[in-house]
Amino acid sequence: MQIGRNILGVSALALMAGNAWAEGELNALVWCDHTDPELIAPFEAEHNVKVNLREYEGTGAALALLEQSRPGDWDVLVVDGIDVFRAVEAGVLAPLPEGTVSTADYFPEVVMAENNTIDGVTYAVTEKFGYNTISYNSDKVDPADMESLSTVWSEKYEGRISIYDYYLPVIGLAAISEGIATDAIGAGDLEKIGGVLSTMRGRAASVAGVVAAQTALATGEVDIVVGGGEWLTAVLASEQPDLTWTIPKEGAVRWAQSIGVVEGASNPDLAVEFIKYITSPEGQARLATSSCFWGMPANAKAGEVLTDVQKDILRWDQQPDYLALTQLYPAPDADLDIEMQDLWLETLQQ
Repeated sequence: MQIGRNILGVSALALMAGNAWAEGELNALVWCDHTDPELIAPFEAEHNVKVNLREYEGTGAALALLEQSRPGDWDVLVVDGIDVFRAVEAGVLAPLPEGTVSTADYFPEVVMAENNTIDGVTYAVTEKFGYNTISYNSDKVDPADMESLSTVWSEKYEGRISIYDYYLPVIGLAAISEGIATDAIGAGDLEKIGGVLSTMRGRAASVAGVVAAQTALATGEVDIVVGGGEWLTAVLASEQPDLTWTIPKEGAVRWAQSIGVVEGASNPDLAVEFIKYITSPEGQARLATSSCFWGMPANAKAGEVLTDVQKDILRWDQQPDYLALTQLYPAPDADLDIEMQDLWLETLQQ
């Protein structure tokens, strides 16, 4: 999933391309949820180190940045769970030492060994997950209508919808609405999926990025965000409790992010300690409720740390049903990915 605020992290002022890093520092390429001082400060205090964070958007951007960096510039990488293999193929992730993280307490569906382990070698571990589904204003729409994808983008809500501007989850939702599994999408399915996207786009007031979609929902410009989820509305829950989310009966798309050690890291031992902290119950609870965006902790023991209010916002007790009902992001091969992007661009131009 691509979420970001185009800012640098906690100690980001120290980050300049080509800088030499100090021994007592950890340097990480991350998503914006890791830039919350509430998450980073406890690790810095415990290890008496400084954590330098650089936020990026999109796996391609991270790989390009790593390619342009010197060996040893970066220690930790957070990456989309379905893209771990890309990082491994690019030679930017190092094998994790055996026993770095135990996944025994994880929600089983998000261990994702098939993604994080390649040819028997573990390169990353899932740290957080969530859903691209339907966010809405429960005071403005009938919640019962949000329980079916076809009703969400029906004529009833024409002009009251915003679509999250990221092709993979929205194409995934369109496929699910037609009974097509996200891991089985083929070129022959794109015409049918395109028809759904065309209907969806025709009923939508906008196609928007994270901040714009969140703002549109919060200000009442739209009442529904297709592709939203807990990550879009949870941070607004205390001020606008009517903004909520659900997973329709047909299902939704599940995202997950992984964390690993960068090949050639200057401080590989400290990087491993950081991963241990992030995947601990305490680290997981802080990461799950980051000020940038919320999501579900991969480690179920974080439930012992989260407050009842936080668990209610995250629908903690409903996770078994949600996990059973959702499917991972589409992970197309290169050719199909190009076709999907072309389909998305055609949809945006309608």
